[in-house]
Order: sequence, then structure tokens, then C-alpha cells
Amino acid sequence: MAPLIALVGGFAVLRLLGLFALDGLDAWQPALRGALALMFVTTGVPHFIPSWRRQFAAMIPPALPAPALLVTATGVLELAGAAGLLVPPLAAPAAAGLALLMLAMFPANVYAARNDLTLAGKPVTPLPARTALQVLFVAAAVAAAL
Repeated sequence: MAPLIALVGGFAVLRLLGLFALDGLDAWQPALRGALALMFVTTGVPHFIPSWRRQFAAMIPPALPAPALLVTATGVLELAGAAGLLVPPLAAPAAAGLALLMLAMFPANVYAARNDLTLAGKPVTPLPARTALQVLFVAAAVAAAL
């Protein structure tokens, strides 16, 4: 739920700032890029917190090698992508890369939902809701890339 709150809430706040105070945010796309950056910081930082790392590693399907390395790599890519979203010449390719990253990581969400895994002691988001969220997140990244 935190990524959705970061995306929607971040977009609303940044868009309002653009309308009333900051010229750089006075369009939907810069506000969306900022909100996506906030979302990816929200999801990227936990990749480096030991208790979360273990839970993320457990989400990786057994067919994939080196779960800990994959958790580190995806965390680095999420944070690098978030930074890229905030640099105008890099924003479009960063958004496109993040859209692809989300598609590549989706099998871990499927695996977690099908195997009744937990995050922070709570069940992971059920697969239908997670799929809808993933479509929204990827669509936002594609919109930010255009």
C-alpha cells in the first residue's frame, strides 16, 4: 500500500505545488516523475534493511539464482531510477527502464502471492489486487517516459 500512497499522494502534492508555487512542476509529467521517484525510494530503500532483505529474497522464485544478489541489484536499480527521474535529460529513459524493471520483478510478486508469503508480518497483496497495482505503476512509468 505504501507505494500506491507514495505515487498518488506524491503526485497530488507535487501537482498542487506546481499549480501554486513551483514553475518546474507546473505540468502533470514533472509531477508524475517526482511522484514515481518518491515511490521508488519508498520501495528501493527496504532492499537494504536486513529484515526486509530476507523477506524480499524469500519472494524470488527458486528457479532464479542468487536471491540476495537479485535483491541488491533491484534495490540499486530502483534507487538509481528514482534519481534519474529527477534529472530532466535522464527522466524519460529512467522511467522506461523502471517500467521494464517492474515487469521483470512481477514474477516475484506472483510467487509471493501464490505461496502465501508475508511482508512485515502481513500477507502480501493478493494476486488480483497486486496485478491491478502493477498495471497502474507500469502505466505511470510509461506515461512519465513519453
